[in-house]
Amino acid sequence: MTLFENWRSPIVVGAGLILISEVFLVLSGMVIKHVSVDLPTQMIVFLRNFLGLLLLLPWLMRNGLVAIKTEKLRFHFMRAGVGVTAMTCLFYSWGHLPLAQAALIKQTAPFFIPMIALFWLGERIGFIVKVAILIGFTGTAFILNPQEGALNIGVLIALVGAMLGALAKVTIRRMRDTEPAQRIVFYFAFFSALLSAIPALMVWQPMTLIQLFWLLILAATSTLAQLFLSKAYGLAPAGQLGPFTYGSVAFAALMGWWLWGEVLELNTWLGIALITSGGILAMTGKSLPSTVVAK
Repeated sequence: MTLFENWRSPIVVGAGLILISEVFLVLSGMVIKHVSVDLPTQMIVFLRNFLGLLLLLPWLMRNGLVAIKTEKLRFHFMRAGVGVTAMTCLFYSWGHLPLAQAALIKQTAPFFIPMIALFWLGERIGFIVKVAILIGFTGTAFILNPQEGALNIGVLIALVGAMLGALAKVTIRRMRDTEPAQRIVFYFAFFSALLSAIPALMVWQPMTLIQLFWLLILAATSTLAQLFLSKAYGLAPAGQLGPFTYGSVAFAALMGWWLWGEVLELNTWLGIALITSGGILAMTGKSLPSTVVAK
């Protein structure tokens, strides 16, 4: 009975949802890597959000307009504005970097979150988290290691996306007291579709039915990843669940090697080890009373 109850505990269920979310995230990255050969990133971003919004319409019709009634519309719009920019950077990195590297750079967000929370929410950064941030950015420096005298622009773009993604996550923290996961995901898709429409129209080109099919898969996997992630963080603290997000790096490395024959350099493996260690330390360290103290 105790074992059964442990398996049903919020932390265990939340960890399982995180791992499922990360699998869907990598699957969406694989689709992006496939379609970005023929389609511009702006189109992919718009269609991901527009098609994702269409997938949410049955939920809206079943629950009615009361399901999207909110007093935090400005935070939803802000999250979408920041999030769609972060998504553009992330989609570019999925298409132009090895799969594991793109998944890893996305996981640098925990190093930006404490700094954003310091300036926005007035949360101090404790010693353990400072050490974690230093370790994480040291790992990032290994991945940015210039090859043949030039920095990898794709990694820099991915890093900007991670920073903006961290800001979007802090925005979610301002909404989670009243906003359920489905409402957050709906408004993100709605506003992101509007904001990404103009850049997409500027580079629009005809699509095949096969490409449209892959974009539908992308919308489904991305939306499911968001839903599982939002539900997971509603069950347990981020500090306890966050380390499980690094499961995506291992899955991405396996898929990248299997499907695209991607082999990572030694400096990238060192970066993976440091960023993963620093990220786990940052997220678990934040859960300790001595590490983050409200002003």
